Parts: sequence; structure tokens; C-alpha cells
Amino acid sequence: MELKDNREENSLRDFGHIGKQIIDIASLFYSRGWLFGTSGNLSAVLNETPLRIAITGSGLNKGKLDLSGLIAIDGDGNIIKGNKKVSSEADLHIAVIREMHAGSVFHTHSIWSTMISRRFLKDGGIVIGGYEMLKGLDSVRTHEHSEWIPIIENSQDMKTLSATVTVLLREHPEIHGFMLSGHGLYTWGKTIEEAERHVEVMEFLLEVFGRSMTGTDNIV
Repeated sequence: MELKDNREENSLRDFGHIGKQIIDIASLFYSRGWLFGTSGNLSAVLNETPLRIAITGSGLNKGKLDLSGLIAIDGDGNIIKGNKKVSSEADLHIAVIREMHAGSVFHTHSIWSTMISRRFLKDGGIVIGGYEMLKGLDSVRTHEHSEWIPIIENSQDMKTLSATVTVLLREHPEIHGFMLSGHGLYTWGKTIEEAERHVEVMEFLLEVFGRSMTGTDNIV
């Protein structure tokens, strides 16, 4: 019992440090047009057992966050620190963390991911290959790699949606991200730094994919 209490105390002590990292990255993503309005959410694991997660609160401008805009939740999505509302999408973060053993999960709302995820929903996803930038993804060693980015139909029923995500990740543990149709990108990493890199790589690839279609197809 004492060991568990110490872990809890240590994880919450890390909240400020990890929260500052999330705030800085959220501000950067906002400046790049990936988190406009109150869109998106970013999380990082504070403690694995029991699971404790720092995550941005719901309905906040991600370009103007401070520590009061973050909360800590447990593995069931219950708030254990902070007074902001927990996003319903926290269920998706928890699903990714559990299935992919992720240390951080980032959800962005870029223009390109929004348009592409609607245009290609019926195909179940898109494949991007042949770009050097692919080597920025974990375990990818060559530009000849083909990355499949699944697209899931969006829903306001987050319990059902998180179950769908769980099945997807179990069937395709090799993927680095997925999109919700008309909603945006989810990607992750073993660390905050890796998750940040994966967002930058995936958003680059999505923009290249979208721009390459300009004049040959209507992706809206």
C-alpha cells in the first residue's frame, strides 16, 4: 500500500514537468495550424501501474495553455488532479496507451487530415510510400516503406469508438497513427519526444499526399 502511495505521489509530482512539455508542444502545434480553436488533445503517461495520465482539458485553446488547463486522470478516465473538464476523447487516448504501450498520445486537427480523412473514408485508409520523411517514424529504415494510415468513421459515442480503435490496433500493431473521418489524426510514441516527431512526420506526409492530388482529383 505504501509503495502504491509513493508511486502516486511521484507521478503527481512529475505532473508539472510533463505538463510544461505538453504546453510547449501544444503551442508549437497551434502555431502550425494543427490545433486551431479548441481542437485536439495531448496526453502523456505519468505512471504505468496504476495508470496515470496527464491530458489537456476539454474546450481549451491549445495555443494559450498553462498548467491549470491540464488534468491528471486514471485508467478509467476519472480526474485525480485538476479542475478542468475531461475530454470524452480521453477514452481514445487510454485505448492507444494500453494497446500500443505508448508513453504519449497526440491528436491534431489539421486541414489536410480533416479533408483526406473524409475523402478516403470509403477506402478505409490511405497508403503513403516512397518519401524520405517516412524514416522519421519509429522502426522505419527506408524511404521504400509504405505506411498505411487507417481511417475510422467518426462518432460521438466514445465508448464504441474506443472499442473500434482497440480492435484496429490489435489487428494492426505496425501502424503509427490513424485518422477519424472529418476529425483529424491520432499518433503516439514511446516518449513525448517521439510522439511529437510522429505528428510532424505524419502531418508532413498528409500535406504532401493532399497537395500531390491538386489538379487531378477533388479531395474535399
